[in-house]
Amino acid sequence: MRRVIIVLLVLVGLFVAADFGAAALAESVVSRQMRQQIGLRDDPSVRINGFPFLTQALTGRYGSVDVQANNITVAELEDLSVQAQLRDVDAPLSTVLGSGPKTLKVGEAEGSVRIPARDVEQLLNRNGAITLDDLRIDPVDEAGLKAAAEESDDTSLTSIDPDLAVRLTATTVLPLLGENEVSVIAQLSLDNGKARIVPRDVRFGGNALPTAVQRVVAEVFTVTVDPGSLPLQVTPTELTAESGALRVSGTARNLTIGGASTE
Repeated sequence: MRRVIIVLLVLVGLFVAADFGAAALAESVVSRQMRQQIGLRDDPSVRINGFPFLTQALTGRYGSVDVQANNITVAELEDLSVQAQLRDVDAPLSTVLGSGPKTLKVGEAEGSVRIPARDVEQLLNRNGAITLDDLRIDPVDEAGLKAAAEESDDTSLTSIDPDLAVRLTATTVLPLLGENEVSVIAQLSLDNGKARIVPRDVRFGGNALPTAVQRVVAEVFTVTVDPGSLPLQVTPTELTAESGALRVSGTARNLTIGGASTE
């Protein structure tokens, strides 16, 4: 019995090793194809989800494939992250592992570009009126908007959709007021794939600013960010704030990826 158990364990180990090896090879093929499709300089990270891989490979159907590429430069932005999740992928084993053209059919693709706070800070500082340091980006929920409305006595803040609200916080120096933390609640909008930030409430050290100074600070925080196109020509439909970044995302259906040889 002990010998049988050992043999079974060896066979299981061999199967797992073969499964991971085949998956790694397929991921490498998909990575090269995605690099060409998205137009990247380097191969992105690709993960074919689900275990075992071989059962998916035999049917040529994959539930989901994750693709990610980091440190991408687009115009003035230097540290973008591009992500895509491919769902209901149709790729026969002969296509994935063969030497011919690589073509993948995708039922649905969700693509997004993540714009980190550091890139947003660089854009804001190009306005030149004041210099911002250590910019932080955070979402604002309904309770946060209500609290800000009560502090500022501006009930219009509660009309902002929390999904389109963002809090930008940084350290700066203002003339005659010294150094302190500036906090801005802004409204997000998406225009032709570009992220628009429009301040609605400005605080310095937790307090309101004189009207003239507030106008200057608000102008610094008013900016349009162009992250470039989404992967797989996905149409941008959503702009959201998350901890440390802005994210532009969208979905597309019934895609064909590739068709040319990756050799």
